[in-house]
Amino acid sequence: MEARYFLAYLTFFAMSFYVAYATDPTQLQDFCVAMNDPNNELFVNGLLCKNPMAAKPEDFFFEGLDKPGNTNNMVRSNVTLVSALQLAGLNTLGISLARIDYAPYGLNPPHTHPRASEILTVIEGTLYVGFVTSNLPNGDNKLFAKVLNKGDVFVFPQGLIHFQFNAGKVPAIAIAGLSSQNPGTVTIAKAVFGAEPPISVDVLSKAFQLDDHIVKKLQSQFWMSP
Repeated sequence: MEARYFLAYLTFFAMSFYVAYATDPTQLQDFCVAMNDPNNELFVNGLLCKNPMAAKPEDFFFEGLDKPGNTNNMVRSNVTLVSALQLAGLNTLGISLARIDYAPYGLNPPHTHPRASEILTVIEGTLYVGFVTSNLPNGDNKLFAKVLNKGDVFVFPQGLIHFQFNAGKVPAIAIAGLSSQNPGTVTIAKAVFGAEPPISVDVLSKAFQLDDHIVKKLQSQFWMSP
């Protein structure tokens, strides 16, 4: 009898282990719509691979991160991303990099990376940074924030809203490592109020507890991503 129970438990745990690992691979883009016609243009989850025999050193090389980005914009910051689109050799490696430049009082506005965690290192200047948790069991969203100086490091978990603000009177520079070859960026204000076609005013006015005319004014503004 005990042997029978032991075998049943063993089978249960073996099946649990199998199910835990029988998942789909993580997506490398927002979506990949299935199609049955091979004659149509074909896309894959990620990027097509070059024949390894045709690869060359330039496929694994990128230059220019020593040059500051243009911060002459509404948020006074600029993100120079090095993903698989800019550096072909990153394809399938699951990593990417970004340089972020901040003018005095420049902001990398609240945003998320749906496919990546981020580790940020301050190279020059001082930044006020933080992220907000998803909804906690008590309904709250907790802010984790810190003032960073040169050489400090901060981590933003995957998918959570986060930001960086240059609270100093001099420019700041940071380097960010991301755990995806295509981390994606959703800038919250732009996505909500700058979507095309626009989200219903009724939806936004109720969600943000704002008057309709304020929502329409926000939707009429030019929203940008750094």
